[in-house]
Amino acid sequence: MTTRRKFITTGALAGAASLAAPAVTRAQAPIKWRMQTYAGAALGEHVVKPAVEAFNTIAQGQMEIELYYSDQLVPTAELFQAMQRGTIDCVQSDDDSMASPTEVTVFGGYFPLALRYSLDVPALFNKYGLGAIWAEEYAKVGVKHISAGSWDPCNFSTKKPINSLSDLQGLRIFTFPTAGRFLTRFGVVPVTLPWEDVEVALQTGELDGLAWSGITEVYTVGWANVTDYFLTNNISGAWIGHFFANMDRWNEVPPHLQELLRVCFEQSHYYRQHWYWAGEAHLRVNETKLKLTTIPDAEWKQVEDAAVEFWDEIAQESEVKAKVVSIIKDYNETMKKAGPPYRFS
Repeated sequence: MTTRRKFITTGALAGAASLAAPAVTRAQAPIKWRMQTYAGAALGEHVVKPAVEAFNTIAQGQMEIELYYSDQLVPTAELFQAMQRGTIDCVQSDDDSMASPTEVTVFGGYFPLALRYSLDVPALFNKYGLGAIWAEEYAKVGVKHISAGSWDPCNFSTKKPINSLSDLQGLRIFTFPTAGRFLTRFGVVPVTLPWEDVEVALQTGELDGLAWSGITEVYTVGWANVTDYFLTNNISGAWIGHFFANMDRWNEVPPHLQELLRVCFEQSHYYRQHWYWAGEAHLRVNETKLKLTTIPDAEWKQVEDAAVEFWDEIAQESEVKAKVVSIIKDYNETMKKAGPPYRFS
């Protein structure tokens, strides 16, 4: 005979047991992203692969990034369109190379003479408001701007020596779109090629050189084997590179994994900053494949003055561009007034 007391007792125990039992659920499939970088495989070993591997390890199967190098899925110039469509989930590139249709594209890569040192980039994006501008401009076109970081400077590596501005006349140079647009003022002929074809083009004479990177990259990817001279004057002290994602794909990622993406990409920016900083000095001093040349400061000032004129021309193209140019001018003026070590001239 079941008493009221026994019914209550046995019922309570059954209820407690059901609460304690773990729910049987189907394991959630990991989120899969495809990322393509602007960099070829040799350079990608440094500028992106460690960050992707770290993310995949820490994510513990909840999310996985498949990494592809320059032009493996789509040509670099089509990276933005592929990401916007969702063909590629994530991209590592500058705005300029991937032909971004935003108002800030012209400032990606190497905006001439706007930056002196690698620390200028995170300072401008985190303290001077460029990060918010980039986020807003990319949100308009369905893309998440995840982060920006500084990379190497932009120097000429050539088959012929450059000792004066006149030596630039007629040189066929592989470079970034905006940098090429600026350098035509000094007789340079910009050439666009797939990244992987550059070495052969230098060997066959299709190219006279490149203004694509600092000396670290020239040695790392093998271009030091097919060029002979390195000009120490640079047209920019740092490259502005970014991580982007398709906005819908980004919004599908849980907040804790979004934060992990940010952290791993920020660590990647930091790694490149010290890798390039140390490498630029070490290779200039200790390697001999490339002979160093320099254009005298008094003559190089013509390039610096032309760059400021170029900034003003860009500023006239839109309100957003004018705002970015104004920030760049304000920042550089502050650095100049601060004196060494912020600016030495």
